[in-house]
Amino acid sequence: MKQIDADSVKVIIDTNALMTAEQFGVDIFSELLRLGYIEWLVPAQVRGELRSLADGADKGRDKTAARVALGLAERCTIVGIDNCPADRAIEDLAEKEGAAVFTNDKALKKRLFSKGITVIYLRQGRYLEAMKKEY
Repeated sequence: MKQIDADSVKVIIDTNALMTAEQFGVDIFSELLRLGYIEWLVPAQVRGELRSLADGADKGRDKTAARVALGLAERCTIVGIDNCPADRAIEDLAEKEGAAVFTNDKALKKRLFSKGITVIYLRQGRYLEAMKKEY
């Protein structure tokens, strides 16, 4: 594993990553800036997932986190249209843009690593870390 490339500035943010701010009290944008990511992309599918969670989540905490995440998504560039599953949209966009992906989803992380895509994730519930596995 190696650290991110100095040229990497774009990051795609997943649903669970946006919810991290409320769930763990982490300032995700400050952390992304600390890692060198200055362009934040959110697929339209992620915004759609957040809307569904904000409207229909069973737990109050998830509903609150989704509402906060929707507000945070507005600070990002919304990309594409909501026409396929969010994970597929994230993978496709990461390959097309050469962008890193901020997610805590284990299955998605594994697929991204297998494609050589840099993954940013929450460490110890306090800070973000970026890693890229080379195969």
